[in-house]
Amino acid sequence: MMWDKGLENMGFKGFLMEAKRRTYAGQDDDAGAAEPLLPCSKQLEWQDGPLLYRDIYFGMRHFTGLETVYRDASAVWAMSYAGGVVDGMADQAVSDTYRFLREALRLVPGDQPFRGPAHHKSGTFTYSAMASGDAVRFEGREEIHDGGRLCYALSYAGGAVI
Repeated sequence: MMWDKGLENMGFKGFLMEAKRRTYAGQDDDAGAAEPLLPCSKQLEWQDGPLLYRDIYFGMRHFTGLETVYRDASAVWAMSYAGGVVDGMADQAVSDTYRFLREALRLVPGDQPFRGPAHHKSGTFTYSAMASGDAVRFEGREEIHDGGRLCYALSYAGGAVI
């Protein structure tokens, strides 16, 4: 399927922003569909009309995943990602880091609705995301620092499924 203006006319970016807010960013680390499509994965979904958002990922401290948007059962957009917290973090520090990550991801920007905003700060945590490209083809990296020390990093890439 070709990437077309029809997706933009359907409000694709707004849909993607809302889907991200209603799935991982708006839930907790135990969120997931009752029966994921892939064994041992976590799966989050949100649908609005003909558009379906599906996020399937594996792991917790170190993880990899794939977000896909379907229009009428045909994949039209996807983003792969991999990352996690630094080795040796205590369980509470991991929980605090992912809680802050979800806070940042709820601030997904409309111009690049891939992850969180370019910068966000709360308490001792600082989130940063750098992406290049647009919804058709992009890549980026996000990091979280706690008190100036790197505690989390993730790389992502994706775009239109043509």
